[in-house]
Amino acid sequence: MKTLIASTVIAIAGIAGAPVVQAGELWRATGFEQPESALVDTAHNRIVVSNIVGDPGAADGNGYLSLLSMDGKVIARHWVDGMDAPKGMAIAGGRLYAADITKVRVVDLSSGRLVETIDVPGSVFLNDMTQDDAGKVYVSDMLADTIYRIDDDRPELFVKDPLLASPNGVFADGDRLIVASWGKGINKADFSTAEPGGLLSVDLATKRITPLPGAQNFADLDGVIAVGGTIYATAYMTGTLYSYRPDGKPTAMAQFKPGSADIGTDGEKIFVPLMGEGEVVALSLD
Repeated sequence: MKTLIASTVIAIAGIAGAPVVQAGELWRATGFEQPESALVDTAHNRIVVSNIVGDPGAADGNGYLSLLSMDGKVIARHWVDGMDAPKGMAIAGGRLYAADITKVRVVDLSSGRLVETIDVPGSVFLNDMTQDDAGKVYVSDMLADTIYRIDDDRPELFVKDPLLASPNGVFADGDRLIVASWGKGINKADFSTAEPGGLLSVDLATKRITPLPGAQNFADLDGVIAVGGTIYATAYMTGTLYSYRPDGKPTAMAQFKPGSADIGTDGEKIFVPLMGEGEVVALSLD
């Protein structure tokens, strides 16, 4: 599976042609190396970008984190080195957590130092991260139908269930986690699915999994965020950015080349990492 993911990324990286400017596009930052996640660091008024740099499943030491200003200027291309294939991130207690295959890297936000590595026993392919109002951090394991919780830097199994259907994106929204699933029955030949994914809700107290109405079996989903009453999610294989409200159905609001991954937001804009193009795009929610 790791080899498949790597070959998929390499194929996407080879797609040529000029980028298509999207409606509402504010800026586009370039020069990244397979940017997988874009997370807003509100306390320091900046955006952290994770760079995989190669095989997403290889412990090769090539991965790193970059810093962007809120208007798309590169602050530090190599802010934190020494990672393997960092993907989704979360911020809690002045520390940044980054999913890195079977580990979670911990960075002090003030100094930019890598201060800790948390092993997650039994994990296969850690992907996206989020934090709840209590400061607990969650990380999805896409290839194990599992979500882990990290409390006081100690990992524990939060929920494991086939209903999660290859959980990729996770976003803490009040008393629930919103989960973007890739789908069931991944085909190792082309990374397609026997059944495409959708949006789910996991109750933080009861751990009950609830499919969100009207948002099932529509795409192989990657990143997810929520702003107000609207959920936004990316479909990695098609490059589509969707919006969804509980009283409706997912609607395509932007179209990129394949490779749109873990999105971030400051409440007014959406930041979309484009892995195949090495770019991060800012879109206005207006």
